Amino acid sequence: MTTSKLGDYLRSRRAQVTPSDVGLPEDGRRRVPGLRREEVSMLARISVDYYLRLEQGRERHPSPQVLDALSDALLLDDDGRLHLFRAAGMAPLPRHEGSTERADPRLLELAELWDRTPALLLGRAYDVLAANTLGRAVFPHLQPGANVLLTMFLDPSVRSFHLDWDKAAANTVAGFRFLEGARPNDPRIAEVLRTASEGSRHFTDLWQRRDARGKSDAAKTLLHPDVGELALRMQTFDVRSAPGQQLVVYHAQEGTGTADALRLLGSLAATTTHSGHRDDSPRRTT
Repeated sequence: MTTSKLGDYLRSRRAQVTPSDVGLPEDGRRRVPGLRREEVSMLARISVDYYLRLEQGRERHPSPQVLDALSDALLLDDDGRLHLFRAAGMAPLPRHEGSTERADPRLLELAELWDRTPALLLGRAYDVLAANTLGRAVFPHLQPGANVLLTMFLDPSVRSFHLDWDKAAANTVAGFRFLEGARPNDPRIAEVLRTASEGSRHFTDLWQRRDARGKSDAAKTLLHPDVGELALRMQTFDVRSAPGQQLVVYHAQEGTGTADALRLLGSLAATTTHSGHRDDSPRRTT
């Protein structure tokens, strides 16, 4: 019998899914564990014959759309979906374009432990999905619900907040170009791009340069309205559980005025939180 990595994986995953898992009735007369081939093909909306050829290794080049449908039919998580595409010899397309983005509460719980480290969670279009307490204190213009790109170009106060605004603006546009290249059909990215283009000639000029680079290690100097100048280093981490999201973390060298200022901001923010004025702003949705 012909076989393939793809066929073996489909067969093993099919055996792990029960009819009740996918809302199908249990008829009590099953000779095999899990779903029947006919049920998988129905859920994925492909023919039984085509699915049989996939399992038997006689069809080795399914389209990304078929693999996505099979991933959903077999209830695969992100790792399982990635493995399915790899077994078929291709890389997966970005998933859930246009869907609502959510912040992982476990990630937020971890970030809240960083009382000296401001952190922002950004979505696939630079929407601020969440921030830890110190992140909200350091970046008053980037509360959850704001957009980094639109704030950079449409909020006049940001020009004085970034002591090197021109460099920060150019880096933000290059980062957004990098995101747009990964998800050219994402409606939220298109919406942000359209709003920025209509509202800022400076953005349009930078966009036409076509610079593209992701966020990475960088130095930033900010002028905070409450504590003055802050010299920060920035590190960016991809969120593995939510492709497209980025956790941006800032830190200061210990023993510097910036480190002291962060401690002061953290103390003030904690006092505000404990007094009952905690920021529970809704997360940005798309």
